[in-house]
Amino acid sequence: MISKLWHKLLSFALCFILLNCESKKENLTSVSNQTVNMPHFNFLALGDSYTIGESVCDTCRWPAQLKSALENNIENSEIDLSIIAQTGWTTTNLINAINDASPSSDNDLVTLLIGVNNQYQQKPFSLYENEFVALLNTAIAKASGNKTKVIVVSIPDYAFTPFGQAMANPSQITTDLIAYNAFAENYCAENGIDFVNITDITQEGLNDPNLVATDDLHPSNQAYALFVERILPVAQSKLGY
Repeated sequence: MISKLWHKLLSFALCFILLNCESKKENLTSVSNQTVNMPHFNFLALGDSYTIGESVCDTCRWPAQLKSALENNIENSEIDLSIIAQTGWTTTNLINAINDASPSSDNDLVTLLIGVNNQYQQKPFSLYENEFVALLNTAIAKASGNKTKVIVVSIPDYAFTPFGQAMANPSQITTDLIAYNAFAENYCAENGIDFVNITDITQEGLNDPNLVATDDLHPSNQAYALFVERILPVAQSKLGY
């Protein structure tokens, strides 16, 4: 009698262990499938002080805000952000920096915002015309040669900041940047590349001081958030969502 009872208990215990193991196996398979199905993207941002986020925190600059917004909108996604940008860089500086950094060419999204320091340093406009095209071709190459993965962002207008207003001729800054942005926008339109205009946001800097960072020159976290509102739908569509 005791032997039969022991046999039944042993059989029950074995069944329980086997069922528990199977359940754990299914859970592991489910977690493994979720990991495999997690969308992963590489995002390369090219630029100058406006891209590196001068005078704002690392998570406040617009590429970081865009990364966060994309990850929030695309379920279970993971985005690796690389930035090649520095305050004061002209198109020439950016070309040299990209050559030195030699970033990968398998990016799912590449953004380009450059030119303000060409204007500020009074470089020949022809230099911008030539090097903007070269940089755009590089951006395309870094997006696996796919121009539909590239976004060009317009140059902010620093005339509408306390720093810009203290300069000899603020209106000339605006006139110059209109020419820079017009060239970039027209070239993008002719070559089927998305161009996102954010310049008008920065032109509200005198009306709304909250759009200007504490250095009285660069956009604030709040301004960059407005940039992202415009860039986000374009970027998200390029990632297929």
